[in-house]
Amino acid sequence: MPIPLESLLQSGPGFDAPVEMLQACHDRIEGQCDTLLRLLPHLAANGADSQAREAAAAVLRYFDTAGENHHQDEEVDLFPALRAHAGARLPEVEALLAVLLADHQRMRDAWMQQVRPALQAITRGEAALSPAGTQAFVDLYRQHIDRENSELLPLAQAVLGPAVQVELGRHMAARRHVPANVTVKA
Repeated sequence: MPIPLESLLQSGPGFDAPVEMLQACHDRIEGQCDTLLRLLPHLAANGADSQAREAAAAVLRYFDTAGENHHQDEEVDLFPALRAHAGARLPEVEALLAVLLADHQRMRDAWMQQVRPALQAITRGEAALSPAGTQAFVDLYRQHIDRENSELLPLAQAVLGPAVQVELGRHMAARRHVPANVTVKA
């Protein structure tokens, strides 16, 4: 019996499930972090060969576009929605968001000051990725993702009603310039 085409296509949550979409984006960020860590021994063994240059370019594209969209989804839309609908949980929400926003700034700083310039150098054929800086960047992202997956996203599911989540999804879609009913990888 033939397999239906739909079952061959990998799909994830769409904009109609924005909290699940944020979690799926975390999975993709983890994948980019894995690529960064795999680049370290590859560069040591092969230098900035074509595979290294392609991987560096892909990680650059991801964090410069989808990664930044993800942060905007949270900072511009999700965090204010949580504040507005937290009710008695507002002190808990404010404390969590303060930590997450500080993480976002540290991640942006590490990206712009260390990792991004190194990846740009790799795309030019220079093997310039710092093992310590790369590991620190990956560790920061992974700790942040763990906290968001275990605290932020369950809180969002508990606090935000369906109408608010629909609006979040619309904003996320608009940020990516796609219709809200289309599923795309964040």
